[in-house]
Amino acid sequence: MQDKMFSAFSEQTRGFFEPMRKFNGLMLDNMERMTEYQLDAMKRYSQLGVERMRAASEVKDAEDARDFTTQQADMLNSLSKQMLEDARAMADISLKFKADLEEMMSETGQQAADQASENMKAASEPAKAASNNSQSSSSRSSSTSKNKE
Repeated sequence: MQDKMFSAFSEQTRGFFEPMRKFNGLMLDNMERMTEYQLDAMKRYSQLGVERMRAASEVKDAEDARDFTTQQADMLNSLSKQMLEDARAMADISLKFKADLEEMMSETGQQAADQASENMKAASEPAKAASNNSQSSSSRSSSTSKNKE
């Protein structure tokens, strides 16, 4: 009896915390993906900055300055393209997280509805049995009283 109650309690507790566990896992996965991507982007941008500073430190005359400014224009063009790609990638990560979150919420809602339905059925069965027992005992008592007459 006690084992049954403890098992039922454990199952209810597990069912209660399962959606929160899934949500936390989803949040952590998303945070990890975003952090990794941002760290990679930061590394790319830092390397690019260091490369440009090195190139600037190597300018010795007017011709080197002209070449450097031409390279700067090309670098700014590629940098803007890279920043757009990074923004798209971050948006894709966010959209994937949103889709995963919506799916999880849908599953959790369905599980809650199923559990509520099961609970209603389980609660109604003893009530039906009690109702049937009271009806059969009242019909027996009325038939017994008719037999006595």
